[in-house]
Amino acid sequence: MPLAAAICLAIAAPAFAQDASAPSSATPPKDQKVAQLSTVTVTAQKRTENLQKVPISIQVLGTEKIEQLHINSFDDYVKYLPSVSYQSAAPGFSEIYMRGIASGGDGNHSGSRPSVGVYLDEQPVTTVTGPLDIHMYDIARVEVLAGPQGSLYGASAQSGALRIITNKPDPQGFAASYTAGVDTVANGGIGNLAEGMLNVPISSNAAIRLVGWHERDAGYVDNIPGTRTYPSWGGTVSNTSSCTPSSLMVCTHAAKNHYNDNTTNGGRAALRVNLNDDWSIDGTFMGQKTTANGNMASDTALGDLAISHFYPEWQTDRWWQAAMTVQGKIGNFDLTYAYAHLKRNQEEHNDYSDYSFWYDTLAGYGTYIYDNSGALINPSQYIIGKDHYTMDSHELRLASPKDSRLRAVGGLFWEKSVHDIEQRYMINGLSDALTVPGWPNTIWLTEQVRTDKDEAVFGELSYDLIPDTLTATIGGRYFRADNSLGGFYGFSSGFSPSSSYGQAGCISPTPFRGAPCLDFNKNVKETGSLGKINLTWNISPTKMVYATRSEGYRPGGINRRGSLPPYKSDYLTNYELGWKTTWLNNRLSFNGSVFQEDWKDFQFSILGANGLTEIRNANQAQVRGMETELNWAATYNLQLSGGVAFYDAKLTANYCGYTDANGKPVTACATPEAPKGSQLPVTPKFKGNLVARYTWDVGNNEAYLQGAVVHVGKRRSDLRTLENSLVGDMPAYTTLDLSAGYNWASFSVNVYVNNVFDKRAALYKYTECAESVCAAHGVVPQYPNGQVYTVTNQPRTIGVRFTQDF
Repeated sequence: MPLAAAICLAIAAPAFAQDASAPSSATPPKDQKVAQLSTVTVTAQKRTENLQKVPISIQVLGTEKIEQLHINSFDDYVKYLPSVSYQSAAPGFSEIYMRGIASGGDGNHSGSRPSVGVYLDEQPVTTVTGPLDIHMYDIARVEVLAGPQGSLYGASAQSGALRIITNKPDPQGFAASYTAGVDTVANGGIGNLAEGMLNVPISSNAAIRLVGWHERDAGYVDNIPGTRTYPSWGGTVSNTSSCTPSSLMVCTHAAKNHYNDNTTNGGRAALRVNLNDDWSIDGTFMGQKTTANGNMASDTALGDLAISHFYPEWQTDRWWQAAMTVQGKIGNFDLTYAYAHLKRNQEEHNDYSDYSFWYDTLAGYGTYIYDNSGALINPSQYIIGKDHYTMDSHELRLASPKDSRLRAVGGLFWEKSVHDIEQRYMINGLSDALTVPGWPNTIWLTEQVRTDKDEAVFGELSYDLIPDTLTATIGGRYFRADNSLGGFYGFSSGFSPSSSYGQAGCISPTPFRGAPCLDFNKNVKETGSLGKINLTWNISPTKMVYATRSEGYRPGGINRRGSLPPYKSDYLTNYELGWKTTWLNNRLSFNGSVFQEDWKDFQFSILGANGLTEIRNANQAQVRGMETELNWAATYNLQLSGGVAFYDAKLTANYCGYTDANGKPVTACATPEAPKGSQLPVTPKFKGNLVARYTWDVGNNEAYLQGAVVHVGKRRSDLRTLENSLVGDMPAYTTLDLSAGYNWASFSVNVYVNNVFDKRAALYKYTECAESVCAAHGVVPQYPNGQVYTVTNQPRTIGVRFTQDF
């Protein structure tokens, strides 16, 4: 409402009719400081341009904004992006969605590829389990491109792209800075932060830039003491430190307060060499390691910010990237070649005893779990998982002069991603007969290799039908995709002798990467093309409207359960009308768009039998929406900015839950799992934010006060009617962040309070097994509504930071 009021007041002002190019009748006094918005440049269309001249829906968080909002991680900046929704299980394990294009995927290692592409400089860094959670220090800007970006970005940008652009070495002069901070979290512990940057010219045409960071986030979820008794076994598991072990009592001593602390360490080394006025080379090596202890989720049946798990839990996310970009000129054309190599290793240890307990309670699962003597044992499972990614990408492109009447940009793209998957589902003391051979205490093993290859030719051509006024653009991309998945998954033949997978379903007697055999090996290939048409009308030098039709796609792939057919590509078609305007002598910008997106045969993931992710093409969906953004230098001292998004995202045909013999979704059924008109999950109907910053002079120094409000509407947790009723909606929430600071000479100190009113915002709700089992109602007195976990935002956090620039 404050943002809407600001817009209305601005539009109503008589000065609004005055174009920025017209002379002002009033001349400010010479000592009066003039309020103006700074110019923002982006490279979203593969060339450097003024944000206000780019005819696509794009939002930018620049260096200054990132620092002002105390942004460190993905969770920090995504809340200021109205077009973006997400669900997060842990740092580095986040699923990102744009414009309501969300089916609620679980981020499983063999699931669908993401529909939003995340880029670090020139390289896509989107993996199936989530994009890199890059520490946001010494970052030039974050560019968010909403809507399909198929022609320039391809398969990884079906519904949009998010680009993180780092600051580059500068040969023009020495620069350095450091930041140190400490914070305390309500219901939790104390965290700390240390960051530093050094830019050193090594000649008149070359420089290096060294950046490093350390951050420790305090925990706030308590793993409270608890017990769990299994009906079939008859014994009890306890996580308390005072537990006494016996034949029917297993003690794990896992209970701990402030359970979910995490630590991030990383650095970046970059070199820039300007060979001459036309050619330059940038090389970057960047790496980061995050260790997240415990679990980010709460079990609300046990109280606020509480969970009761029985086995140690932690995740590590280690990655490094080496990248090189060469830029130069061939004649008057700009040439860019970008290469990057990424290695990422994720390891996780997770309690999985919910699966054991609920299947034992409902189906007597524990009667099948015994030791070498034949005696029933504690059937609790825990997971040891390892994911190793190797990604290589090459892009070569040419761009014609941007001031020509006919402009073109085009190139070639090649990417290969290899994902080594290892998942061990463990039961301590398990009989050798039930154990996957060669993997002690492992009742289930996944040992697979997934390879995704993409090749493309792309380009866009723009022509000024009326110079400086009317421009038409056409774009396209021809692509080839080759995706494969193969390996071993399943039980030993002793546990499941008649299975079509696992050891009993071997299709080759040769061991596979230490697993007993290869029990499936499939791939899917496809080719296709995407198109884009845009018409832009520059009404004046400061006001523009545009109309766009664009397409995006996501490749098909192989189901982890090898008996299921491959899932097909899904396509998104976008129809958009947008505007970009600047008013009041460059004191106010008001941008926005209205759009309709048609989503065809979208990929939908569910937890099937044995907790395996199954992916099928669903039916059709449609999203209609509006996005707007306002930046207003109300006075030299007061800056206002904000954005809102409205979405109507729903099915346009029934979701019956199965496909026909050709893999097409069936939409005619008596009892659909989600009827036509159902709201798509994860995305709210409304999301908005408003930031106000007031600065004033104190002698020769400066002080500021800042407030930031974020509102997110109610969201469904699942597309399907029954499952959503079991897990429940995610309620709407509003949070407020406040900060104040003082700058003098090269020093600054900032004090901030995030989540001032200590609101619990539900970011993700899930169960550890199929919702109809783990969220069953009325089965267990302790959990009358089933066992559902909720990942929330961080509780109220109070911190202080000190910075010095050199």
